[in-house]
Amino acid sequence: MERLLLLVLLVCAPRPLCPARAGGWAAGALAEERRCTVERADAALSYARFVERFAFSRPVVIRGLTDNAAFRALCTRDRLLAAFGQRRVRLSTANTYSYRKVDMPFQEYVEHLLEPQDLDLLGSDTLYFFGDNNFTEWGSLFQKYVPPPFRLPGTTSAYSFGIAGSGSGVPFHWHGPGFSEVIFGRKRWFLYPPEHTPEFHPNRTTLSWLLDTYPRLPPEARPLECTIRPGEVLYFPARWWHATLNLDTSVFISTFLG
Repeated sequence: MERLLLLVLLVCAPRPLCPARAGGWAAGALAEERRCTVERADAALSYARFVERFAFSRPVVIRGLTDNAAFRALCTRDRLLAAFGQRRVRLSTANTYSYRKVDMPFQEYVEHLLEPQDLDLLGSDTLYFFGDNNFTEWGSLFQKYVPPPFRLPGTTSAYSFGIAGSGSGVPFHWHGPGFSEVIFGRKRWFLYPPEHTPEFHPNRTTLSWLLDTYPRLPPEARPLECTIRPGEVLYFPARWWHATLNLDTSVFISTFLG
């Protein structure tokens, strides 16, 4: 029943149910979770409290931690195409290990590959713009980004910028700690602690997992989950398993701490 409902939302949902088209990027019709189960905080969260409660032990969604209005204004569809349309970008496959890379002009990616996720495609056949950014060519954009102010002792930060269509995402994987911020669109997150290896196939898309595996999980085996929107930052600690699903065409940026 949940799979049928999500398919109906994908294909048949009337546009008034979808978020307004913002920044020129297409809205989607995928559903958010019934209830966000990731702890939430606001800009009053102190660095000391962040380190004590979240930095090494659990994820958190923080509202109002950054003010990226200027960066957001540069990330509309029209402005990014005008500034970077002819630049080549490196795309990764949307599977856990992302071995295959494909280079193409940014405009070609935006105009031809930002379609809703095809349910029949494997992760290895789905191309995704995230992470392989040329910091020389895109440096003028990244200079306008205001990263989350919290850092972990002994780490440095690195940005990964991405744009992806509705229904796309990366299946479960883990790495070091970091922050993720949505500039346009909505991104749904699924997270498990390091000791809980999720049930998934590394070459199945997150959407496929949500439709086929998620409904079969008993409540105690389901992940923490939450959808983040513009103005919110999600922090994930090191080695936490996580998968992502873009509910709309989304523009997003992560700050990895390593």
